[in-house]
Amino acid sequence: MNQTSLSALIWSVADLLRGDYKQSEYGRVILPFTVLRRLDCVLEASKTKVLAEKKKREVAGLDPDKFLRRVSGVKFYNASELDLPRLMGDQDHIESNLTSYVQGFSPEVREIFERFDFATQVNRLAKADLLYLVTEKFAKVDLHPDRVDNVQMGLVFEELIRKFAELSNETAGEHFTPREVIRLMVNLIFIEDDEVLSPGSNVVRTIYDPTAGTGGMLSVAAEFLRDHNPDARLSLYGQELNDESYAICKADMLIRGQEVTNLVPGNTLSDDGHAARRFDYMLSNPPFGVEWKKVEKAIRKEHEEKGFDGRFGPGLPRVSDGSMLFLLHLVSKMRPAVDGGSRFGIVLNGSPLFTGGAGSGESEIRRYLLENDLVEAIVALPTDMFYNTGIATYVWVVSNKKEHDRRGYVQLIDAGSFWQKMRKSLGSKRKEMSDAHIDAVTKLFGEFQEAELATVFDADGKEVERTVIVAAEFAPEPPPGGKVKVAPLARIFRNEEFGYTTITVERPLRDEQGKVVLGQKGKQKGQPQPDSSLRDTENVPLGEDIQTSFEREVLPHAPDAWIDEAKSKVGYEIPFNRHFYVFEPPRPLHDIDEELKAVSTRIMAMLGALAE
Repeated sequence: MNQTSLSALIWSVADLLRGDYKQSEYGRVILPFTVLRRLDCVLEASKTKVLAEKKKREVAGLDPDKFLRRVSGVKFYNASELDLPRLMGDQDHIESNLTSYVQGFSPEVREIFERFDFATQVNRLAKADLLYLVTEKFAKVDLHPDRVDNVQMGLVFEELIRKFAELSNETAGEHFTPREVIRLMVNLIFIEDDEVLSPGSNVVRTIYDPTAGTGGMLSVAAEFLRDHNPDARLSLYGQELNDESYAICKADMLIRGQEVTNLVPGNTLSDDGHAARRFDYMLSNPPFGVEWKKVEKAIRKEHEEKGFDGRFGPGLPRVSDGSMLFLLHLVSKMRPAVDGGSRFGIVLNGSPLFTGGAGSGESEIRRYLLENDLVEAIVALPTDMFYNTGIATYVWVVSNKKEHDRRGYVQLIDAGSFWQKMRKSLGSKRKEMSDAHIDAVTKLFGEFQEAELATVFDADGKEVERTVIVAAEFAPEPPPGGKVKVAPLARIFRNEEFGYTTITVERPLRDEQGKVVLGQKGKQKGQPQPDSSLRDTENVPLGEDIQTSFEREVLPHAPDAWIDEAKSKVGYEIPFNRHFYVFEPPRPLHDIDEELKAVSTRIMAMLGALAE
């Protein structure tokens, strides 16, 4: 059974809820019951042993907790004699028995259902005479791990959350990231670490997601490493604000045998749940364009009082978009280079690339990253890749352990054309990246090379082939009557190429007779006074001499101008699209005119035929 049909089966429970629950409330019932049934199935094989062990240890006067964990084979247990199928045998006491069953779980599982506010839903279902029917429905769903593995189960949860988010007009993208995007990010952060990926290497590594959602990024990373090196151990860490997503993520980590205390609830920006920790790898998809006004006081306090000893020393972005705060948060979590360093991937929209002029918070953050040689690569993803937005998105790969040939450079990869159309749209998501697309981007990054994309069109203008051209390779020959379009695909730049100095150009204030107004006091005495209405700014690339640029670009047009040195500021921006723009000359007017004449002739002929 695939996750779509499994989701549809669970979704059928909504038919029971209709009328007593609003559509936007379905998730409050279906999500916790799905988690409950999953845990129920995971513990099924060890149920008899756990009950026997409990009785044995209680007779001996011992706390059975640690013994039951060992016997269950996972890091949790249920000490109740009940399970979901057994609950079906006593319809009259379903509410008290279900409550007793949930209380029989180990403490960390009980916390999951507290986050779901499950007790409230059980009581509400009981009052509506629906509790037995709903429980019966889930008791028949087979979620045994032998038939539904952890990856598939994660996809089921994500599918359900997406549906509930659509029904309640919420943004599903706040909860999880498309799996192919996660696979690409995981490839990019692991690709250069041969020690970790080599089978037989017993390495221990940590990975962290400050916006964990339902745990998709963490689970895909764990699966990736297990497939490449089963002997490696990857400890998962995360923090999540949304209670339902936190509960699902915690359940997933429990089933995987991860230490659930590594997952912390709360707001990452205002209350760092892993303040003292540093990590080997990190992944994050923070919400796009979400303001941070609610936590502004705490963040500004940390910025002002701790400076670079805190997380936000380089600067603060505008309050309307907090995504760069997550970027800084991850930088603060990087393991020092002398201890092995870190690499992380974060999904951001386009604004962190260029928003804010020299001296602004955004520019200062980019300046800190580039001047400290932390940005390894930025990959542009196709549009319409996420469930809640169709805007352009970018994966930043940030590292303080760059390979020697990467030091001082940033690689930009335009993967905007690497997509295939989905059979069925999911919200705003209409495109997906295939395994071949992911492999192509991973290879470009791994080989750290510039490349072009050659697209071959036939005589009718239909695309027939795409070829990645690297180094000394040549573009393919076009078919008869066709053409080949070549566009940049991957480019490499020195860090300083993204920097510039903003200079303030002043011109003199003149009186009614046109004479220059001179200062009368202090340092300004005898000096031309600036006319604020004529004030202008110019951006001079960092590698260029400012005076030379001024004399070339400004003085020929304004011989009386000068630079106000005190106002000069260094800024950084990454104009991604500009570096991949390819000018296409417009078609000749004669060709367009002839085509219009031909179309007009056909239209007139069609109208004439209709008139007959």
